[in-house]
Order: sequence, then structure tokens, then C-alpha cells
Amino acid sequence: MPFTAAPVLPAGTLSRSAQPVLATGDGLLLRPWRADDAPAVHAVFQDPLMHQWHIRSADSVEEVAGWIEEWRASWAAERTAQWAVADEDTDRVLGRVALRTIELGEGSAEVAYWTAPDARGRGVAVRGLAALTRWAFEEIGFHRLELMHATANEPSCRVATKTGYTLEGTKRSAALHQDGWHDMHLHARVREDLTA
Repeated sequence: MPFTAAPVLPAGTLSRSAQPVLATGDGLLLRPWRADDAPAVHAVFQDPLMHQWHIRSADSVEEVAGWIEEWRASWAAERTAQWAVADEDTDRVLGRVALRTIELGEGSAEVAYWTAPDARGRGVAVRGLAALTRWAFEEIGFHRLELMHATANEPSCRVATKTGYTLEGTKRSAALHQDGWHDMHLHARVREDLTA
């Protein structure tokens, strides 16, 4: 059955070239994940706050190495796009930003992020997400980016607000965490927001 509108982004929009390194312009780099990042990611996932707000746990460095292989392969499949947020000078992993649930035909994706415990309070998530958002809209041509977080996760809500993601509503009982079902805030930006 034919569609009534052309796809916003054609297949191959991402995979036709290598995943880029993106600079924030203020000391951070968004770079593709590498196998040698596994110990750093494993350490982050031992943090109690990660257990509170994320649905995955990491039992071993080997398990995380498998995640990184999946993250790297997902670029070519155009399903997700994952970046390490690293210090530009030391290359130390400070966080992660990602496009998930990529729908090229609709020009949409969901953004996600986390920050390493020892890097919190330094604007890592805000700076990384801002760079990813600019790239997704200006370089690639996405139309809409969504962001969801548990309503009780106030730091994540501040990241969304500081990066221009408008709160559109609450999805009731929408995500199962270790302590039960959480209501989720839905924030979004559309490409036109850049010129508003």
C-alpha cells in the first residue's frame, strides 16, 4: 500500500557514512563507543542512581562489551545511534547520549542520556544533548525528537528544560522500574523550534 507522503528521511540517511564525532565546542566530544569503554560503562552501571532510573543493570564487563557491540552495529541498521560523551582532552567517558527508536520515514527519534557519577553537576548531559540535538536537526534533518523520563527524576527534567525540550504531558504508568510503575514526562522538540 503506498504512503500519501514521502519519507522525511530516506533509508541510508545515517548508514551511508561513518558515525561522526561531534564536538560540543566547550571541551566535550560525542564519539562512537569503543570496545575499551566497557570497564567505564560497567562502573557507571554500579551506581545506585542508575539502578533507580534505568531498566538495565550490568553484571560484568563482558556483558557491557556485548552492549557496545550492539550499539556500534545499530548505526548501520539505523535503529539507534549511541555516543560516548568524553572529555576532549583526556578521552575519559563522562556520559552517554543516544537517538533511540529511530523512524527515518517519519523523521523522528527518542533521545536518551546518562552521566557518570563523578561527572554529575558539570552540565555534561545538557552539553551532550544540545550537541546531539543540533546535529540531528541541522545536519541530518530530523523533524521531531522526543525525550521521556520518570516524573520523579527532577535532574532529568532540568536537562530536558535546559535543552529546549518542551513538556508535552505525562504518560501514566508508562515505564516499569525496579520499584514499580512510573509515570513518565514526555518532552519534545521539533525542527521549527530552532528558528522560533
